[in-house]
Amino acid sequence: MVHLVYCDNTGGKGNKELDKIINHTKTMVVRGAAGRKFPHSRVFENDVLYFMEKGTMKITAKAVVTHVENYVKLSDEESREILEKNQKKLNLTDKQKERWLKKCLCLVEFNHVEEIEPLDFDKQSNMDDWLIIDKIEDVVVGTSIKYEYVKIK
Repeated sequence: MVHLVYCDNTGGKGNKELDKIINHTKTMVVRGAAGRKFPHSRVFENDVLYFMEKGTMKITAKAVVTHVENYVKLSDEESREILEKNQKKLNLTDKQKERWLKKCLCLVEFNHVEEIEPLDFDKQSNMDDWLIIDKIEDVVVGTSIKYEYVKIK
């Protein structure tokens, strides 16, 4: 599968989430919620991740998934331990560490990061911060199709 990952746009130049991915100081992303929510249990090794910075409407990098860990029914302490254990790969700020203290976590490790010619993202009203699609063209201006959550269940 192909995944479009929105990256946090906070932090100064060089310290934004996408900057860290591109300069290889961040090799893992996390998503979490109170209950199982995608991408939990829907990301697999060799899937392709595309990245865009929130607010830019430009898809500018891609990578390949190398490892995935899914967790459920975590206490705050267990969640904190998992994030800390993976901090070298996650490279989270203190604020992000607090944000991801969730009962369900999905950690996605990747490699082969490359910047790509920017693609114009065709945002639709029903989209979340992680999209699971058949191909990147499905969400690119000029070739996009209506996004259906049914594909990710």
